Amino acid sequence: METLLRDLSRVVLADRALGEVLEEITGIASRGIPGAEATSITLVRGDRAYTAAYTGQMAMDADELQYEEGYGPCLDAGRGGVVLRIDDMHTEERWPDYVARTATIGVRSSLSLPLPYQGGVIGALNNYSSQPQAFASPDSLAAATDVAEAIAVAVANAEAHHQLGEQARNMRIAMESRSVIEQAKGVLMAQQQVDAEQAFEILRAASQRSNRKLRDIAVGVVASTRPGG
Repeated sequence: METLLRDLSRVVLADRALGEVLEEITGIASRGIPGAEATSITLVRGDRAYTAAYTGQMAMDADELQYEEGYGPCLDAGRGGVVLRIDDMHTEERWPDYVARTATIGVRSSLSLPLPYQGGVIGALNNYSSQPQAFASPDSLAAATDVAEAIAVAVANAEAHHQLGEQARNMRIAMESRSVIEQAKGVLMAQQQVDAEQAFEILRAASQRSNRKLRDIAVGVVASTRPGG
């Protein structure tokens, strides 16, 4: 457990793509979670579920089976916020269609944990094994819980970075819009001998008549003063 926590603490989040971070974490999970032969991370955005990272083809295959069926432990854990463990696919009665197909990919037991994240993305950490009762030990759940928390931090960090980027973009657009509107007002004030308030009303009226954004009207006014405008 100490090795797992040490490795997770060394995962660098800054200036890295989320997919790259999650790939590193799944590698740590498959080595550090008792019983895990293959590990994956399912993320759900809206109604779409996808595997954001995985280690071991068994994990990808098992995830894809569940996406095809539209249900399964990885989906139910992520959407329902519950821990779901299958000790033996041969005796499991939940998710019958999915369980029946796991024999083709060699999965015998699994452990799925929800990601403790309250933002716009939900999902689950999934662990698979070819052996029955591979995750029956409390140590498996404890280790997987630590990994799920690390994944949630990585996802939250990526979401926060994205939101900051969007805010900066929106602010830049707002500043550019204000600048071109002020330029257009200046043009109208000079051409039509009106004051700033009247110039703005001219722009606003034109925007309403044409059902176009005020900024687009302003861009047109400014462009009309250029050679060939």
